[in-house]
Amino acid sequence: MSVLFTPELTVCGIEELPNQRARSVTHVLSLLDPELPDLDVFHSYGEHHRTTLRFHDIIDAAQGRVMPQPEHVEAILKFGSEFQAQRDAQASSHLLVHCHMGVSRSTAAMLSLMAQANPDESAEDLFVRLVAIRPQAWPNSQMIGFADEQLGRKGDLKTALARHYARQIKARPEFVEWMTSLGRQAELGMASLD
Repeated sequence: MSVLFTPELTVCGIEELPNQRARSVTHVLSLLDPELPDLDVFHSYGEHHRTTLRFHDIIDAAQGRVMPQPEHVEAILKFGSEFQAQRDAQASSHLLVHCHMGVSRSTAAMLSLMAQANPDESAEDLFVRLVAIRPQAWPNSQMIGFADEQLGRKGDLKTALARHYARQIKARPEFVEWMTSLGRQAELGMASLD
């Protein structure tokens, strides 16, 4: 009987990247602010495939800032398709997704990749798995909306996201002040719909 390896999934922020060096990362998705220089830390990683996308972690247009766009999520899903196509089911693989803090863009990207790879898994179960990977997950709502549409989920990712926000606020009340300071009141409002 053969053993099929499932990929190891990690979400982190930039400051945590040095701690991931020894973890046999095979694929990296970097979501960075456009003005941030390239990160040198990846020179100390073993051989890996890396894709970098650049946009800000915002949900409303702002002068001088790059909003998440449908094409960013398309690129994330293309990365996921290529990962699945290249992955050897008989070998271990480790997918690392990071953004600045490992809270919003990266968790939205990871949720999108998990939904893509598991089209029959319920959105609620995907969010439970996401929290197991990154307990402080607060996925960017714009990105989840684009993923929902592009994956043909008919609103279930967005509906589950609202319930996820409500659970996160209950578990981490400090998120209310934090998201308010970041101009993310619309996401807080989504949580109150639960």
